[in-house]
Amino acid sequence: MEVIVLGYDGCLGAGLIGAVDMLKLSWLTISKEENREPISVSTASFDGQPVQDSSGRRLEVDSSITAIPASAVIVPGYLCDDSDRFLGTASIDAAAAWLRRQHALGALVCGSCSGVFLLGEAGLLDGRRCTTTWWRHDELRDRYPRADALWGASLIEDSRVVTAGGPLSWIDLCLHVIRSLYGASAAKVAADFTVVDTVPSTQFNYIPLGHLAASDPFLLKAEHIIRQAGDSPLTVLGLARALGTSVRTLHRYLQRASGETPKRFIERIRFEAARTLLETTAHTVKRLAAGAGYADEASFRRAFSRYSGMTPGAYRRWVQARQK
Repeated sequence: MEVIVLGYDGCLGAGLIGAVDMLKLSWLTISKEENREPISVSTASFDGQPVQDSSGRRLEVDSSITAIPASAVIVPGYLCDDSDRFLGTASIDAAAAWLRRQHALGALVCGSCSGVFLLGEAGLLDGRRCTTTWWRHDELRDRYPRADALWGASLIEDSRVVTAGGPLSWIDLCLHVIRSLYGASAAKVAADFTVVDTVPSTQFNYIPLGHLAASDPFLLKAEHIIRQAGDSPLTVLGLARALGTSVRTLHRYLQRASGETPKRFIERIRFEAARTLLETTAHTVKRLAAGAGYADEASFRRAFSRYSGMTPGAYRRWVQARQK
């Protein structure tokens, strides 16, 4: 098996070199603990020549992209203010064609942060669920309208196309490659050895409140209605009526704007309200659950864990630790 990390001018150096280091360290440990032969990990560029990363550093690669068949490919993110110009270069076009071919031959193709856009250029996002870093979500959706871009998701695989959000999400991608090729136990060994989590954390803990609704009056009004409801139960039908629209229209609009169902949208806004109170008050979890409109504390805990990746108590301690 061959795992290739794609290098290209402008890519994040940490994503290129870090992925190779993590994979090689992981394979070394897995081969010892599970008696497996480590697979080959290498870097490749469009023409086999060194690449200049986003900080201007010259990075050597092992070969050109045309020379290697892959079991998995990892595409690190890039740092560039003008995606139209950056993605329109001949080398990116050639890399996109290679990614498309590798996927057709059976490879697992993975994109980190803005590297997901290279998968979009290859047409690999069309008709597939995908994600990217929260602050590039709108750009991804506008540039690739046939992609099913999900707001705030940390990592998604759809038909051997894996996308992840965050400039350091190449760590999650490395573990996902290990899990896909060798199984969950091997991924656990690799995660323990490299001192990282086996399950990607959510992006929701880092997204500023109201970011998604800031440029959309409809979403802004919907959020306001949910927050104003407080501890009063608010149904999807109630939200639609308050907005002066039908449930069907509400569902269609939210799917297009945020990738959520109305029920999930209401739940997320309630989560954000509870998250703020956890950060700024000493209220008990029971009181927070009631104030956020949940029928019982257990339902609130499940919803909070789904969005934050941790329990309410753990989240409060995490916030307190970050503020020290």
